[in-house]
Amino acid sequence: MTEAHWVYSNDSVADVVEDLTDNDWDHVFVVNSDGVPTGRIHAVDVLKLIAKKNVERSVAWMHSVPAQQLVTIPPLTVRTETPLLKAGALMLTHDLNQIGVVNKQGVLVGVVGHKTMAKHMPKFII
Repeated sequence: MTEAHWVYSNDSVADVVEDLTDNDWDHVFVVNSDGVPTGRIHAVDVLKLIAKKNVERSVAWMHSVPAQQLVTIPPLTVRTETPLLKAGALMLTHDLNQIGVVNKQGVLVGVVGHKTMAKHMPKFII
């Protein structure tokens, strides 16, 4: 498991764009004030939103729109006790590069991605 990239649900779209570009991330999880994931925003989704704003392309709207409004579906997560093989199967089934990991309280504690799978799965397969 590695560290998750996240923003608060009330952070602005401008904050999301800044995090994505400054850190060279392709996505961020959106979490509520308790750290519980409420969604996931992919960089492509942000680009699509910006492209639709063809009437007013100023950045002012980005500061007033909360990140939660970019979320279209809830994030797919697994719990810390979920077997790695099951997490991998969910990633393959849903065509995900990463899947969020939550603790028993539902708080985002990390992610499992392809790198983690490649490092640990050969032990199970062989």
